[in-house]
Amino acid sequence: MTSSDASRMSQLLAGLGADATEKARLELNENPNTLHQDIQQVRDMIVTRPDIGFLRTDDDFILRFLRARKFDPVETFRLLAQYFQFRQQNLDMFQSFKVDDPGIKRALMDGFPGVLESPDQHGRKILILFASNWDQSRNSFTDILRAILLSLEVLIEKPELQINGFVLIIDWSNFSFKQASKLTPNILKLAIEGLQDSFPARFGGIHFVNQPWYIHAMFTIIKPFLKEKTRKRIFLHGNNLNSLHQLIQPECLPSEFGGTLPPYDMGMWARTLLGPDYMDETEYTLTYDALHVRENCGGGADKELMKRSQSVVNPAMLRQTDRETSTPLLALD
Repeated sequence: MTSSDASRMSQLLAGLGADATEKARLELNENPNTLHQDIQQVRDMIVTRPDIGFLRTDDDFILRFLRARKFDPVETFRLLAQYFQFRQQNLDMFQSFKVDDPGIKRALMDGFPGVLESPDQHGRKILILFASNWDQSRNSFTDILRAILLSLEVLIEKPELQINGFVLIIDWSNFSFKQASKLTPNILKLAIEGLQDSFPARFGGIHFVNQPWYIHAMFTIIKPFLKEKTRKRIFLHGNNLNSLHQLIQPECLPSEFGGTLPPYDMGMWARTLLGPDYMDETEYTLTYDALHVRENCGGGADKELMKRSQSVVNPAMLRQTDRETSTPLLALD
């Protein structure tokens, strides 16, 4: 490794605490001495997939994929390819992939997703969804998925979260059968492809609480789409918050989940992304082309530029489908 390579690698790891560095070594097989070679090995595979437009291939970007796949180069490249392929195959989802897109903005302001300020006891960021807040006349499922993916794009910029990962809690309280009937196989498969197969994040657990019987039925139907590792990380707690607390300490949770923190402020994450005047229709700068991310994911900090390129695929080349009018998973009659 040249001195310039060594300098670049040290920049990549700058700001990581000793605990995170050690965790990356033990859990992810990360070795600072071979980081340059590991990244280059993945980059060299790009020529094998000329059908995919790899729109970003810098060191920082490839490193998050390596961490998501424990530095297995083949699995890392597969995930990197799927990330861009998913975007090419779903251009309608990513054409206006920015925080002030009306659909994404509505979803964020309605709390999809919620993001807790403090991590859990393992340093994982906690995302929460209150399913019954889904007003289907206001937010499409696709827009909610887009808001979640955009939020993850912002969060995954932090190296600590690339290493520690995320947990997701979905509260199904008061989620009606009529609402559930709108969860079609097509849109659920889209969500699984976007989150499980195509995004460089470590999901340490997906927790269902207060789920009714028809959510159990839905889960049974989607199981074949889930990888074995994903299935093992989905926990159905019902109304037994004690089992949730065995995995996520109450000190890390708001009162809605039996935690010791105050009730969750549904507008917090939207204000973080949109700024303090998030209620107006100002044109914001958080876009798929140039993702201006506040360094502390909070207000008032300097912004840093994360370059994004638009897909080179012509939208007209792909057949657009109305995913939301497909056969329902659960019929009302």
